[in-house]
Amino acid sequence: MDPVRNPYAPGAGQRPPELAGRDREVRQFEVVLERVAAGRPERSMILSGLRGVGKTVLLNALRSLALSRAWGTGKVEARPDLSIRLPIAQALHAASRELGPRHRDQDRVDEFLGVLKAFALQTSPKDRKGIRWRPPYEVPATRGRADSGDLELDLTETFMAAGELARDLGVGVALFIDEMQDVHSDELSALCGACHEISQQGIPFIVVGAGLPHLPAALSASKSYAERLFRYVVVDRLERADADRALTVPAATENVEFSPEALDALHEVTDGYPYFVQAFGKATWDVAPKSPIQADDVKVATPDAEAELAVGFFGSRYERATPAEREYMRAMAELGADIADHPVSTSDVATMLGRKPQSLSPARDSLIKKGLVYAAERGTVAFTVPHFGKFLRSQHM
Repeated sequence: MDPVRNPYAPGAGQRPPELAGRDREVRQFEVVLERVAAGRPERSMILSGLRGVGKTVLLNALRSLALSRAWGTGKVEARPDLSIRLPIAQALHAASRELGPRHRDQDRVDEFLGVLKAFALQTSPKDRKGIRWRPPYEVPATRGRADSGDLELDLTETFMAAGELARDLGVGVALFIDEMQDVHSDELSALCGACHEISQQGIPFIVVGAGLPHLPAALSASKSYAERLFRYVVVDRLERADADRALTVPAATENVEFSPEALDALHEVTDGYPYFVQAFGKATWDVAPKSPIQADDVKVATPDAEAELAVGFFGSRYERATPAEREYMRAMAELGADIADHPVSTSDVATMLGRKPQSLSPARDSLIKKGLVYAAERGTVAFTVPHFGKFLRSQHM
């Protein structure tokens, strides 16, 4: 069929044509927006899950929903080598540009920008490298607010100033943080503390974070009350009906159908993971001669889809690892680390490699920092990427 008409979108954070299986999360967020704007207490939200399950896509969808309700929004992608202070300042500046033109009192807008500038100017020189954005220079920095150098206090005062500006308009501010597991532990603690304080004060400001499966544990470790501070949403693979919908609805817009056998075959190879659904859907469309798409078309397309995943989805991650880290991951794969996405014991990895567990700690810790594995529970590890163990076993590396 015509590849130009191919409706599928296998890309990092790229919204699929049909956002299937996320209706409940969207409805929950609609309630959060309405309650916060009405001055009612509500928790911020944390999305967690493996790579390729659509966390970033859902995060962006929730941001679009907030924008449709006239909220101020900003987005941050956390990096392990960078403080969150300046990126958050940049994100809240974007929120002010959404709110400011509608505000009748420019002095109130300038008041917030002054607090924001004071907050941003506390960024250390090393954390400004690589970021071109600078705080708004048209207003003087406020003295005595958000300029203490204590991140938790400064975040609290900046969030309060942003929320108060939004409250004048009957809305709120939502800060979206992707790859939240990469926020430094001390900064994660500060962020939790600020969210706790603004929640107690009834400020219309929420944080929506997205990260790997161990993010909830990291938040809990940073502040004991984090378990009650956020609404935790696990973003997982799609149920069969939703996976089918992600394939059939976009195809129907092009007057193309799938046979039941083709849908069976696609579900078997994708296991319901949204990224795989898009990748195999796209490859199958390109090889299918006509509608309805058949199981044989899926069979023909599977090597092409797997080859593309081997380079872009799996291979690029494998290449980031050192030889010692690759050895560790191969041992995980041989132990069946991603069979039903179950973790494996670190002691079993050490036994397979003929090493003491302590000697493997540097490799394990580095893999965690690189986002290739995560500590599912104490003494266990699992891949952050679904089917990664299967990929390693197929490569005979």
